[in-house]
Amino acid sequence: MNRILLLPGDGIGPEVIAETRRVLGWFAQNRNMSFDIEEDLVGGVSFETYGTPATDAMMAKALAADAILFGAVGGPQWDPLPFAQKPERGLLRLRKDLELFANLRPALCFDALKDASTLKPEIVSGLDILIVRELTGGVYFGEPKETTTLANGEKRAVDTQVYTTSEIERIARVAFELARLRDKRVVSAEKSNVMVTGVLWREVVTRVHKAEYSDVALSHILADNLAMQLVRNPKQFDVIVTDNLFGDVLSDEAAQLTGSIGMLPSASLGAKDAKTGRQPALYEPIHGSAPDIAGKGLANPIACILSLAMCLRYSFGRIDDAKLLETAVERVLAEGYRTADIMQPGMTKLGTQEMASTVLKALDALAAG
Repeated sequence: MNRILLLPGDGIGPEVIAETRRVLGWFAQNRNMSFDIEEDLVGGVSFETYGTPATDAMMAKALAADAILFGAVGGPQWDPLPFAQKPERGLLRLRKDLELFANLRPALCFDALKDASTLKPEIVSGLDILIVRELTGGVYFGEPKETTTLANGEKRAVDTQVYTTSEIERIARVAFELARLRDKRVVSAEKSNVMVTGVLWREVVTRVHKAEYSDVALSHILADNLAMQLVRNPKQFDVIVTDNLFGDVLSDEAAQLTGSIGMLPSASLGAKDAKTGRQPALYEPIHGSAPDIAGKGLANPIACILSLAMCLRYSFGRIDDAKLLETAVERVLAEGYRTADIMQPGMTKLGTQEMASTVLKALDALAAG
């Protein structure tokens, strides 16, 4: 029995999670899979209900789950809240308490959407990048993190960038292991020219590569140069490994190369238990809560559905089922079905539920042979 916790969150999160749950039902019915599914609140809706963006009871369910499917959190109505109570703190607590240190963000351009990118089709056609982002260290978690008032009345805000050797080693190993399953090329991005954490990052990644992964090609790049190269010639990259802050920014940039940030999934993984092999994991679309379209049936559910495909692959070891779901999405796009965010001339526009229904029909057809 696969234990799954659904955390729809805010904005369009409940809509895309609801459609992904329908896809889960298809696999339970058609692919000999059984799921024990629970659902709980996180983010702004949790604050409105319980006064906190992440309750201890929800966290207990998260710690017991084999995988978490997460929607989105946040919205302008919660912007005035104190920092510790903002919806995003719920997601950060999940990452911290589950020790989800490795964030995998693929940037894959479906052939049917190569004209939807803001870059020329020949630049993005066939794009297949995997960004491996360190997720529990760096400036988002470093201490001190504070705002103080100086003697002259000015305010000073401090965020601290901190990395240890072990944090860098473990994320580097994830990147190298994944590269072995792909094109055996890793690019490591940092700012070693101006940041001491960047110097340590480069030193540690180089040492791990030399000692354990000499069969994989490794190169280094400054993060700002990588940002430029992603829009100049993105297909030169295969696996990119970088820290928390740079990974946040660069993965969003890479996502836009594919035509829409609403198309792309992500996985956040912890370390495998040495005895049981169990691995904490959270899967989420990388789009935000999109409050401007929430409740209107306009959201694109594909990123969340593809996050389920990553869940099938990494948490449940169902490689063939993951590929089946990805193929179904690809077929739907090739047949000209689009949601509003990826709409193109001559295509068929669908709402959130309709798009999920079309993916389910594609799954039926593929399963039937």
